[in-house]
Amino acid sequence: MDTLGVDIGGTKIAVARVSASGEVLRSVSAPTPADDPAALLAVVTDLVGQMDGPGVSPTVGVACAAFVNETREHVYLAPNIAWRDYPLRAELEAALERPAVIENDANAAGLAEFEHGAGRGARSMVLLTIGTGVGGAVISEGTLLTGGFGVGAELGHVIVEPGGRLCGCGSRGCLEQYASGTALVRHASELLDRPVSAEELRVLLEAGDARAHEALSLVGVYIGRALVTLVAVLDPSVVVIGGGVSDAGTALTDPIEKEFAQSYGPLAERPVPDIVTAALRNTAGVVGAAALARAALREAR
Repeated sequence: MDTLGVDIGGTKIAVARVSASGEVLRSVSAPTPADDPAALLAVVTDLVGQMDGPGVSPTVGVACAAFVNETREHVYLAPNIAWRDYPLRAELEAALERPAVIENDANAAGLAEFEHGAGRGARSMVLLTIGTGVGGAVISEGTLLTGGFGVGAELGHVIVEPGGRLCGCGSRGCLEQYASGTALVRHASELLDRPVSAEELRVLLEAGDARAHEALSLVGVYIGRALVTLVAVLDPSVVVIGGGVSDAGTALTDPIEKEFAQSYGPLAERPVPDIVTAALRNTAGVVGAAALARAALREAR
């Protein structure tokens, strides 16, 4: 039976019909009415209706760019959507007239990579999504780590520069401030000694500009530095690097591996994880959401 996966982001809502093997069969999307929760529900309902049909599971999986509570019923808050202490699951189920499961979007992406992507076959995995910010997911022995309050695996807020740049979370020196796509543009602007846009930076990287690649390498250094702590605590067998910046491939993963090797210690005396780029790219959210819905169905049986 196919399953519907919904990915609610700050700018776009995507809904896909996903097979049991994780293949996206059909998909549709629309802009997110981020300032109007009722309008947002109406958009989700419309998109789900477009993807629904015979052979589709009644349970819908929903990934959302938000802090979700431990029972996976409420959203504490969403940085870019007007949800504050919002009963998202109940509202979705009332609007859709069918069961729903909800999860943080990075966690859903991590589950997708673990089951159907770059982490397939691993026992434990860490995902870092390097986009506008830095997201993360941790899967240990096949179980998604969510933490005591539901907001575990916020890996972008590991401290890599004590007392460093002020982060939106209120801390200073978070990985997100040094290794996100936003940080990459900042690094490049500083090295080029002039403001550059994300699009201009992409062109410079494709052209092989030395300072642009130095900025990308600096992002890799900070990720490698953060991984030393993450690996020591979590012991994953594979680390998956996703998000838009991961499109740089080995130009990003090579400095990550170099910094990790230099900082982690005597590598020959203890096992280390593989560091690979994500396989599912932009479909990870809907694929992971669909996987959550399938898991909920299995548990119900």
